[in-house]
Amino acid sequence: MTSSSRKPIRKAVFPVAGMGTRFLPATKAIPKEMLPVIDRPLIQYAVDEAREAGIDQLIFVTGRGKTAIVEHFDHAFELEATMAERDKSLAILEPTRIQPGNLVTVRQQVPLGLGHAIWCARAIVGDEPFAIFLPDELMIGQPGCMKQMVEAYNAVGGNLISVLEVPEEDVSSYGVIEPGARSGALTEVRGLVEKPKRGEAPSNLIISGRYILQPEVMRVLEAQEKGAGGEIQLTDAMAKMIGTQPFHAVTFAGKRYDCGSKTGFVEATLAIALEREDMRDDVRAMALRLLG
Repeated sequence: MTSSSRKPIRKAVFPVAGMGTRFLPATKAIPKEMLPVIDRPLIQYAVDEAREAGIDQLIFVTGRGKTAIVEHFDHAFELEATMAERDKSLAILEPTRIQPGNLVTVRQQVPLGLGHAIWCARAIVGDEPFAIFLPDELMIGQPGCMKQMVEAYNAVGGNLISVLEVPEEDVSSYGVIEPGARSGALTEVRGLVEKPKRGEAPSNLIISGRYILQPEVMRVLEAQEKGAGGEIQLTDAMAKMIGTQPFHAVTFAGKRYDCGSKTGFVEATLAIALEREDMRDDVRAMALRLLG
C-alpha cells in the first residue's frame, strides 16, 4: 500500500470503563480519568495528544458512573455565562470543547479486559485504521507520542505500538517486543511477550499505552478466547496479526508517567509542575524545603 492510498488516522479509542480501585476512596464517585494532574484531568492530556496528531473523532468506551468524563467535554452554559459576565477569559475552557458529533461513547457492560473494551467500539471504528490511548499512561513529549506514531504510520503503514527502553531488571513488569530490523526510532516487531522473566526477555523495549491498529484486529478479537486473568487480551490479538500485516514499534522520544499507580501520579504532578513557567520556581523551593 502506498502512502497516498493509506487511510489517515482519524479515530481514536479511549478505554475508560475501569473502576479505578487503586485510587479509592477518591474514585468512589469520580472517574480516575478525571483526577487532575495539576489543573487538567488525566483524560484531557490524552485528548490533547490525539488532537495534536490530527485525530478528530474520539470514541470513549465507558462503564457505569463515568458520565463526568463526557460532561467535561460538553459546553457548560451556566459556567461560561457566569465567566463572561465577570469578564473572565473563556480561553482556559477551549481544550474541553469537542465539536458536536466528534465524541461518541459506547458502553462496556461487562469488564472482560482491554481487548474486549476495544472490540466494543467496532461499529464506530468500521473499516478504518484507528488509534488507542490508555489515559493512565501520561506521555509527555515534543511532539506528542501519537504525533510521532502517526508520522511513522505515514511512512510504513500497518500496525504500530509505542515502546520505551527500560533497564533490564524492570522488563518482567511489562509487555515486551521481540525486535527485528531497526531503523532510527522504528523497530520491526516479530513477537510480543507479556511480562517475561528477566533472563528470558527478547529485548528491553516495553509496550506503552499508545497503538495504531488496522480494523482487522476487531475480527481477531471477535473470535478470541479469554487469556490471562480470564480476560480478552489486546496483546494476544496483536500477536496474531504479526506476519499477516506490517507491524512496527516506535521508540517514544519523551517521558512516560504511570498514572495508574499513586507514586507515578505524584511523579507526573511534580515533573509537570517543574516544567511550568508559572509555578516551577515555587515548586522547586517547596520540594527542597520538604526534603530538607
